[in-house]
Amino acid sequence: MSKTVAIVQSNYIPWRGYFDIIRSCDLFVIGDTVQYTTRDWRNRNSIKTASGKRWLTIPVRNMPQATTMIDEVQVADPEWVTSHIDIIRQSYRKAAAFNAVSAWLFELLESVRDERSLTCINTRLLVAISERLGITTPIVGSTDLVPRDRQTAIDKNLRTMEVCRAAGATCYLSGPAARAYLDEALLGANGIDVAWMSYERYRDYPQLWGAFDPNVSIVDLLLNTGDQARDFLVPGGEAAESCRLVQRDPVAARS
Repeated sequence: MSKTVAIVQSNYIPWRGYFDIIRSCDLFVIGDTVQYTTRDWRNRNSIKTASGKRWLTIPVRNMPQATTMIDEVQVADPEWVTSHIDIIRQSYRKAAAFNAVSAWLFELLESVRDERSLTCINTRLLVAISERLGITTPIVGSTDLVPRDRQTAIDKNLRTMEVCRAAGATCYLSGPAARAYLDEALLGANGIDVAWMSYERYRDYPQLWGAFDPNVSIVDLLLNTGDQARDFLVPGGEAAESCRLVQRDPVAARS
């Protein structure tokens, strides 16, 4: 039986492509036992406002060091929730689906106010938003599959391979950025095919504030389109199906 698995670091209220990859696999794994990168998607994302694009950033405690893993990062000030809700309200109060979505969204953000772990905040938001979008893919942490100390002791390719094996994957669905380093031969030698996600198939949707910008947080799509948001995600299963169509020679893969 085929099983497609994706492993991605957690992001704060990410863009729709992130949710497309969740929907396009059979199991989505949050891989947060890797180095935290500053000024990245882990603790921030952008929305559109009347005065242009604006970052929504969760403040983190102290400046993480080069050896700090994502799952070790702690939030500095819970008042980020109040600030983000105020900015979103001001920016989207005229959006077509504001009345239908905002109460749910603001309640969701309030629900993580007392959480100090950045990973836990991101995970809870990802699960809730996925459910809102009708995505049923199970979401787990990599440490649910492979012990944390084992993951941090090996390089990224071995980590990917071990998590995939623990998850029972027959196919690993990866974002395109990993082409620079992913060891496809290692995965193939362990019976795991590789498929690459494409982010080039999305339709524009009605959006406030000028020219269409596809690279903003999912909250933009939700507040502008409401229950129709799922219609602007690429139909699920296309990327996963490409894995099932790959014919592998297990002997050649190990040579």
